[in-house]
Amino acid sequence: MELGYVGLGAMGGALARRLMLSHKLRVLDLRPEAVAEYAENGAIPAQDGTSLARESDIVLLCLPRSADVREAIFGAGGLAEGLSPGKIVVDQTSGNPDDTRAMAAELAEQGITLIDAPVSGGPAGADAGTIAIMVGGAQDAFAKVRPYLESISPNIVHCGHIGNGHVVKLVNNTIAACNRLGMLEAVAMGRKYGLSLETMSDVINKSSGRSGATERLLPAMIAGEESSNFAMGLMLKDVSLATQLGLNCGAPMFLHNVVRGLLQQGVYEHGGDANLDEIIPILEAMADTKFVE
Repeated sequence: MELGYVGLGAMGGALARRLMLSHKLRVLDLRPEAVAEYAENGAIPAQDGTSLARESDIVLLCLPRSADVREAIFGAGGLAEGLSPGKIVVDQTSGNPDDTRAMAAELAEQGITLIDAPVSGGPAGADAGTIAIMVGGAQDAFAKVRPYLESISPNIVHCGHIGNGHVVKLVNNTIAACNRLGMLEAVAMGRKYGLSLETMSDVINKSSGRSGATERLLPAMIAGEESSNFAMGLMLKDVSLATQLGLNCGAPMFLHNVVRGLLQQGVYEHGGDANLDEIIPILEAMADTKFVE
């Protein structure tokens, strides 16, 4: 099948690169320089969403928000104008499952299938081919796109009906955010009692407090390196979506709402585009300590 990819940011670009290792790929991004870069490496540049969709059997998207996905599909010159019955749209955005289900219903009226397939593991995991892909949507559509998703990573889980991939991704990301901030709070307390980051890292990562946050963030802090290239505003978006889903269904999200508030403070102080690691100085200021002297 002919493939198209919309969105060549940090995450989408990494996913597109994996696809390009084994498939011809048409690409589109709001930044012409990004499209030109991928074209230099063998991708076929598209002028707009309509032309990309017209020439593709499967169109994948990875954009910041579900609102951006809707614009890319239904906006002027968007994918919907070039899609035809039988084609499949794969949304790899970390999006709102309710919005995704609404878009799927609209496309289904035209005989077009939308499935969601967000990912977790970051651009590094995408480049390495180890990223996790969580899919929501009809089984027959999943079967058609699975070989192409497997060329990105073999770590694929079908999570059920449309939107479920996004729900699982939000569960994962809000847990990751809570782990990160909870770890920083506790480690700040340890620092004030004279423990070094090295000592705490050695103990925690061999003990029951171990998590992805302790395994990645603590060694990065010790080395003076970034632990993430994820924007704080995007993490705030994901945690906000997760807490809203909890409100919608009556699930308590006490801890996650506290984390959402801390992320809001981080975005207020550093801006939405700031690296997620910029939450560290906020915790340092609150605890009146330094993680690394």
